[in-house]
Order: sequence, then structure tokens, then C-alpha cells
Amino acid sequence: MTHDISVTVSDSGLSSGAAGGATLSSPQLILASGSPRRRDLLASIGVPCEVAPADIDESPRVGESPEHYVLRMAREKAQTGYRAQADRWEGHVRSSAGVVVLGADTALALEGRILGKPRDEADACEMLLSLSGRSHQVLSGIALCRGTVGGRDVTHCDAELVESRVTFRHITSDEAKRYWATGEPADKAGGYAIQGLGAVFVSHLEGSYSAVVGLPLYEASRMLMAQDIGCWEG
Repeated sequence: MTHDISVTVSDSGLSSGAAGGATLSSPQLILASGSPRRRDLLASIGVPCEVAPADIDESPRVGESPEHYVLRMAREKAQTGYRAQADRWEGHVRSSAGVVVLGADTALALEGRILGKPRDEADACEMLLSLSGRSHQVLSGIALCRGTVGGRDVTHCDAELVESRVTFRHITSDEAKRYWATGEPADKAGGYAIQGLGAVFVSHLEGSYSAVVGLPLYEASRMLMAQDIGCWEG
């Protein structure tokens, strides 16, 4: 399930940049995320990027739904990343077609509750056992921001939400402990990686595999091509 959202953002207090500097014939893509998985996913469809993680507060707001949280994170990463690039290149025309910044966020939700990264072994095992034998949501938000040539204003930010459902087979307590011992769950939302050893737990996937890994490639490619950033097919 995909939800398309278009947001226009204007910051009247920010001024446009000046002249000078080299120009490029096509947009430069900046990935406002430090996730190596997202970088590798973009590379897999022939899209090079510069990695520049955005520094934002990723705390959920009180009463915020998982869907709203994921979209907000994706937009804030893209907007913050764009402004950081504008500051970096102030006084220079970065590109004749402007700079495009991609922000993304992925969250796992069970019964409306976001499951983050496990704190320790006990927390990881509790998460895995709560997912055992049932389905959960994986929500992926993606946002693409672009501004004026040589300027600092974010003039437009397109965002999409992609929902996938993952079903786990039954997991025993011993399996959960042995999986934790591999080290893979420690930095993974929900305590597992579908692209890694955790794949053995997945009995069914409805939706986008790449979105569950970290970036919905179908939606990303459409948004990028709309900004004149082509994939392998040109």
C-alpha cells in the first residue's frame, strides 16, 4: 500500500545564494541517511549518491501514529539535509538543475506500537517472541526535497508512505537467544534483518521487500526520475 503526499515548504527568512562556481548538467542526489543499506539499494538500481546524514531528533511525539512518525522523519531528514547542503555551497551555483536530497525512514509496528532497536538481549528476545507466529507492519517513508538553484529555500518536498506486512513463523526462546548471539539484531528495528540471518523467520511477505530492507525502490525510482535523476535504464 502506497500513500502519496506532496508538501510545499517555504522559509521566508532564508535567502538565495549568489553567483559563481561550477555547474552540473543534471541534479546531484544527496542521501540524508547514514544507512549503508539505503546506499546499497540505490546503487543496485544504478543511482549514485553522496551520503550526508541529517542530524535530527528522531523521538516519536506523544500520541503520534507509526504512519505519521515515519513520514515526518523522512521529510525532516530531507529538509534538514537540503539546508545543510545549501549552507555548504552558499555563494556557489551547486548545479544548473539544483540539488536533490533524499530522506527515508523505516519503522516496524505491532498493534500500533513502534518497535525500535533492542536495548539488550532480553529486549531483543521479547521483541522476537512478540512477533512469533503473527504478522506485523513495516512502514517506509521516503521524501525528496529540491530548492532553488544556488538558494537555501526548500521549495518542494514530495513524500510517500509504503506499507508492507511481514509474517513470522513460530520462534522458540532458544532460537531468539541464538539469533541474538549472532550480533545481527543489535542495531535493527524490531530486532531482525530480513536481508540477513533473520530471513529464516519470515514465512510470508506482502508488499515491498526493498522497503522492508530500508528503501522502497519502485517508489524511489519514480520520484527520482520525476526530478531528472535516471536509474540504470536512463
